[in-house]
Amino acid sequence: MYWSRLALSTFAACLPLSILAAVHLHGRDLNAPLLDSYDYIVVGCGISGLVVTNRLSEDPSVNVLCIEAGDPDRYEPIIQDPVYVGADIGGIYDWLLSTTPQTQLDGAARPMPQGKVLGGGSILNAMCWNRGGQDDYNAWAALGNPGWDWEGMLPYFIKSETYTPVYSPDIAREYSINYNPLVHGTSGPVQVSYPRYFYPQSTNLFAALNYLGVPTEFDPNDGSSAGAAFVPTDLDPINQTRSDARRTYFDPYVSRPNFHVITGQHVTRILIDGVGSTYVVDSPTPGGNEYGNGMNGVTSNEGFGFGPGGSTPALDNSTSDRLLRRQSPSTSNLRITGVEFAANASDTRRTIVAKREVIVAAGSLHSAQLLQLSGIGPSSLLNTYGIPVALDLPGVGNNLQDHCLVGTFYPYNNDSYPSPTELTTNATYNAAAELEYNTYKTGPWTAGSPNALAFNPLPLISNNSASILSGADGQEPTEYLAGGLDPTIVAGYTLQKQSLVRRLAETNVASYEIINNNAGSLTVAVMHPFSRGQCYIRSADPFEPPSIDPRWLTNPVDRQVLVEALLFNRQILATPAMAPLRAAQFVPTVDADEDAINRIINTGIRTEFHPSGTCAMLPLEQGGVVNPQLRVYGTQNLRVVDAGIFPMIPAAHLQAVVYAVAEKAADIIKADKVDLIVGFSIQPGGEFDHGIEYTFIAGNHDNIIRCVLEFFSKSGHDIQLIFHTSIIRERILLCHIEFCAQLIQCIIKVWYF
Repeated sequence: MYWSRLALSTFAACLPLSILAAVHLHGRDLNAPLLDSYDYIVVGCGISGLVVTNRLSEDPSVNVLCIEAGDPDRYEPIIQDPVYVGADIGGIYDWLLSTTPQTQLDGAARPMPQGKVLGGGSILNAMCWNRGGQDDYNAWAALGNPGWDWEGMLPYFIKSETYTPVYSPDIAREYSINYNPLVHGTSGPVQVSYPRYFYPQSTNLFAALNYLGVPTEFDPNDGSSAGAAFVPTDLDPINQTRSDARRTYFDPYVSRPNFHVITGQHVTRILIDGVGSTYVVDSPTPGGNEYGNGMNGVTSNEGFGFGPGGSTPALDNSTSDRLLRRQSPSTSNLRITGVEFAANASDTRRTIVAKREVIVAAGSLHSAQLLQLSGIGPSSLLNTYGIPVALDLPGVGNNLQDHCLVGTFYPYNNDSYPSPTELTTNATYNAAAELEYNTYKTGPWTAGSPNALAFNPLPLISNNSASILSGADGQEPTEYLAGGLDPTIVAGYTLQKQSLVRRLAETNVASYEIINNNAGSLTVAVMHPFSRGQCYIRSADPFEPPSIDPRWLTNPVDRQVLVEALLFNRQILATPAMAPLRAAQFVPTVDADEDAINRIINTGIRTEFHPSGTCAMLPLEQGGVVNPQLRVYGTQNLRVVDAGIFPMIPAAHLQAVVYAVAEKAADIIKADKVDLIVGFSIQPGGEFDHGIEYTFIAGNHDNIIRCVLEFFSKSGHDIQLIFHTSIIRERILLCHIEFCAQLIQCIIKVWYF
């Protein structure tokens, strides 16, 4: 018998009345009262969280909640006007995180800015919009992730954007701005365009790079991203303001009745069926917080209070049986029931139910922290802090990668060239530029983003590339990794290193980036790092920030790349094209030797704000945390959707990548809408007991089988059920037993495709 939909009773009979009474809300304010439960709960309302929430709520039959720890911005000029790019870092919309002391450099901690605001990093970032190379995503697929290659990602890059070509053909020719219409979107939420002002120094740089053998890319977003490029930005082409995730995926849909967002709330734990907490929830309420912010309608900005701390404490590798539950992700099948949240450490903890899935989109650092706090992570770490181990998943918090950068100072001394420094040193010039921007939306105030960039392959800029990569190839996998890592982490890194060595030998794969500010800074940043770091909890307190150790340059290959990049800067400045700018080489100096350059590197290393990889999409045996459907191994209905899932960081500014990953994730989740709800109440003797209700919710075909089997095993009755799906493409025999009339009042509801 084939059943596409089997109902043994009226569906509503198995649902709580409070849910039925609350599903239709007309008009929805930010932080409005919550429902009793949601089909999907998304943790984090940054880029990925808002994209997923928006797309899932396109289905009016489901309710979706997104929970954000930060507050919404107030449309301040510092957020919206491009001239202020970078000025809001360290402000009220920043988590104010720091790394551990970087002893391999100068021993100092570094800031690690992350967006704590509705819209996340898209509120704080430098607005650059580029995707990386085809090889980046083909490498993802080669590591065991079918469908995540360039061809699998391109439709979602296109879906997320509305691309507007540069406004002037003359400007396009002068600055080598070309585009391939086949790889750009025309109806996506994010506006992608160009400023209404261009600094001429960019043409000098591109000419210098061409002179030295580095090409200019035709289109930096067509997947062939190696060379110089004037990249577009997430900029509204009409009003020349930031086109961030809030203004593109939330504001236009705020009245959608099933799209719910609360801010000022910190998710403290993922609720797992059968797994307890080290904290007691004070007065839990099934409907969550009445006001959505825990402060009687007053939004609180309290969250992580963070200052530079010590290094990650050594893990106790001993195992406590008392703390171990269903450990193995290869055999476990944990069911996530919802989340716990609070406005701050002293506020009452609230809980809310997820009927289908919980989707963690808190960013690579906080997503790893939340999984660990919830009992999903390296068991030795969780045991150290007395957290019950739901899943011993070593990859959580490991494989941390970042684009680290080193700033330079080569101020240009030809006053005939306009300089962005005049906006801060010449009040008259700045006032005129401000007036032009406010009146016409043109001029220097539109050009805040450093978007004249170069993504340089190592063989094109260094005669030492072959020896550098040969040295990398000869490294033992554990030689420069942190000690005590699980063998699966080492196995995964081994394959990643092999991929990096092979790809970086090519002349069409970027090794590092030059970030040009048109004032004399040619900042260099490692694009394909060999170093790997960690992000671990430092206590069981969800309001204590994690220990973030990026371990920049612990692998000497990354340092060698930066040395070669800074030496190449010297060649750039010596070209005829750059001579008219009359650059003064102060940092590093023109005669700096390699020791001096290394000292500059040690003190100058900073983040490019791109931490990723901590919840890697890799096979379990390679230290993976999520599978290609982004489901956490060992769980039925928990996914991660943010930069944490990157197995290897692409050579790009990451926002366009995160938008595309989230768009793809939303389609994966929608396609996985194979939902089973079983409600029943049966005594062992076969009589109904209406005081007991069991509910199973599944999000994939394997879970349907498992849940139906569990249903019948608990009921004590027999039934033969065979069904077919186009995904599995075969008949599945669940069990051979006799149908019982006493199950008429129960419900099995199966959707499939």
